[in-house]
Amino acid sequence: MLYHASQTPDIKILEPRISNHGKPLVYFSQKRENTLVYLSNAIEKHCRENGFAHDGVYTKWGPYGFNGDGILVLDEYYPNASRETYEGMSGYIYSAAEAGEPMEDIPFAFISETPVEVCGCEFVTDAYEALLQAAEQGKIIMNSYADNSFQKLAWIEKTVREEYEDPKSTAEYKYFLRCKFGL
Repeated sequence: MLYHASQTPDIKILEPRISNHGKPLVYFSQKRENTLVYLSNAIEKHCRENGFAHDGVYTKWGPYGFNGDGILVLDEYYPNASRETYEGMSGYIYSAAEAGEPMEDIPFAFISETPVEVCGCEFVTDAYEALLQAAEQGKIIMNSYADNSFQKLAWIEKTVREEYEDPKSTAEYKYFLRCKFGL
């Protein structure tokens, strides 16, 4: 079984969409808990809540990676980022039969260039609560901002500044970085 998260209700066929990779794809994970981070996007949520006008696709904010065992590790790059991004956000975890090709650089991830039929759907009432439950069960790791080492904080500061100064960074992304990191 493969899983895909969306805030869109009643999807019967998952259609390829353009994401940060620039190519229309449908993304899946073999692990349901890995899709929970896609139930909200910090950049989009912040812009909408603060009246930043934007048309089009929002840049994705993905402060996560995977440990050596392939377990998703969600990091906070600013205080209370996880709660702020996910609390109260609802959405759907769609399931599909095995489809597409595995992604070599992301554990348990699959992509499809063609539409994929949905075979199941779960409504998630609160993405933050679901993330906390997955962390409690050892299915993901959630690192709070306060747990960041001095070296990690220095890396965050350097990386955020580089992203902000990158001419390819979008207006809504720069707005988010300015607000969250005092740039």
